[in-house]
Amino acid sequence: MTDMSKTSASFQRFMTDAPAHKAAWFQAVQGLGAASTLDVKTQSLIYIGILAALRLESGLAFHVMEAKVRGASRDDIISAVLTGLPAAGNGVISALGPALTAFDGA
Repeated sequence: MTDMSKTSASFQRFMTDAPAHKAAWFQAVQGLGAASTLDVKTQSLIYIGILAALRLESGLAFHVMEAKVRGASRDDIISAVLTGLPAAGNGVISALGPALTAFDGA
């Protein structure tokens, strides 16, 4: 797993202060990942696109680094962020800077 220091302060607080909920959350995440027929790189890229579409930039750095570890290129990250552009509108563009900063920073 990628360095958890890339997670938001809020998520780090969740992991520290709510260990039972954290365990339940991670069990659900692992179960959903195992149930998917997609390879892990594709799952990561789709998740980045969803974060961008929902304007949840606080999770981008962590998930971009996960995608990079799983073989995603810089161009893959750009494509993942901008895939939602037609449906979600230009709000996804605001995720491009933080995503590329995370990718380039490691």
